Formats: sequence, C-alpha cells, structure tokens
Amino acid sequence: VQLQASGGGLVQSGGSLRLSCKASGMLFKINGMGWYRQAPGKQRELVADISTGGNANYADSVKGRSTISRDNAKATVYLQMDSLKPEDTAVYYCNRGLGYAPASYWGQGTLVTVSS
Repeated sequence: VQLQASGGGLVQSGGSLRLSCKASGMLFKINGMGWYRQAPGKQRELVADISTGGNANYADSVKGRSTISRDNAKATVYLQMDSLKPEDTAVYYCNRGLGYAPASYWGQGTLVTVSS
C-alpha cells in the first residue's frame, strides 16, 4: 500500500488549504479513510474520517472548519481546511479510517504550517 499526501504549505492564520492523498495498492472503495496529523512533540491524532458510504466524522478541534471527501474513481481522499489556526500546524497523513487496520507505511505526509 502506498499513500501519497500533498497540498500542504505555509499559510497565514485564517487561510485555507486543500490536502489530497492518493492511495495505491489497495482496493480503495471498500476502505474507510482518514486524515491524521502529528504536531511536533505530540502523538498522531485522527482529525477526520470518511466511511465507504461517504459519512464523515471530525475531531472537535477541526469540526466546522474542515471537510473530508473522497473520489473512489481516483482512489483519492481530500481534506479541505478553512479558518486555519496556528495549532493546526502539523504533518498531515492519510490512512485507513476507524475500524480498519492501518497501512503499515504512512508515507511522508504533507506539512501544514500556519503562521499567526
């Protein structure tokens, strides 16, 4: 399984980013998918999860500011992040979602840096 996240960057507080993650080596459409993040010195945490049917759940920290979506034809999961805050600064990864065994290799992730 390969997971290639992209779309991160440096943005000012209040800005927006759209992250993408292309998955290969797995049957994408039968897997729930999630976006995770790991800030410096902190554990990796799940920020958003989307089921095979498109039902989404969000961590309280991003609820109302983020939208997860998926395109099964492209085997890609997206995370639209708006009203970004400095505390959103982290490396963002995608992987299988809640209830699914995560792929062992998480990929490089994509770095999001939000300046105040």
